[in-house]
Amino acid sequence: MTMMAQAHRARPAIPAQPAPSAVPAEPAELRHRRVRLATGSAAAAHASGYVRAAIAEWRVPVDCAVAAILVSDLIINAVLNGGGAAVMLSIRCAATQFRVEVHDPSVTGDSWETAESDADADRGLLLAAALAAECGHYRTPAGRAVFYTLAFAPVRPGGEPRPQGIPRGNGEP
Repeated sequence: MTMMAQAHRARPAIPAQPAPSAVPAEPAELRHRRVRLATGSAAAAHASGYVRAAIAEWRVPVDCAVAAILVSDLIINAVLNGGGAAVMLSIRCAATQFRVEVHDPSVTGDSWETAESDADADRGLLLAAALAAECGHYRTPAGRAVFYTLAFAPVRPGGEPRPQGIPRGNGEP
């Protein structure tokens, strides 16, 4: 037997690789983007654009229209009640959820503890409470942050995400 034939026999068998799954993988690593937005009349449109771009780029299985509507609502609330020249938009994607936060300087000092500031902080969360998996607000060193979280759409057996959002049409089969 030649030396080459002996070397070929001595190699361990390499197991066959499984076929790649047709199911798109959920984002495994944390993805995060922060954007400072001027509080002008186009702030909500810019924020919606950033959220839509992140959903598309990161291939996040959430309803893009719901995400855009909710961020617009939070931005409008921050612009009307924030009292600052800018707001910070934070977009995060983890293993099973998509989270958007809007930071503004509207609550500072001891005003956080008053009932009036809680009412201000809750303003603008009605849509988020109805459409998001989770929503709320919390104090930050610079003011407050208002957020919503969307859970990922369940995946069909064929690998396609199940549609989410409001059904369209007249409801007949």
